[in-house]
Amino acid sequence: MKIQESAENYLETILILSQKKANVRSIDIANELEFSKPSVSVAMKNLRQNGSIVMDEDGFITLTDAGRQIAETIYERHTLISGWLIQLGVSEKTAKEDACRMEHVISAESFAAIKRHVTGNTEVPDGK
Repeated sequence: MKIQESAENYLETILILSQKKANVRSIDIANELEFSKPSVSVAMKNLRQNGSIVMDEDGFITLTDAGRQIAETIYERHTLISGWLIQLGVSEKTAKEDACRMEHVISAESFAAIKRHVTGNTEVPDGK
């Protein structure tokens, strides 16, 4: 499933927040991203409609399998690319900012090649 960059950012944020706390709500996402509550509310509605998240009656947000797959892919790209740039001598701030932009546009093939190079693993499958 191909989704917009903003949706990928929301899913990645939900994943990161869910690793820090048991329950994630829209307000947590708004605070983390420094977005308005109405903007996050609209985004959560869209993510529910496309099957990326579910929200229970208490407002707790959970990634679906499809949403988790997207979030994990984006998060892996972000962490690997930012870490690689830092190793190359880029400042942490710039590396994270650049990785945040690159993680959405890089092809699966190019990311797999970078991952093989960075990890030294010639058996990293193409994909993700």
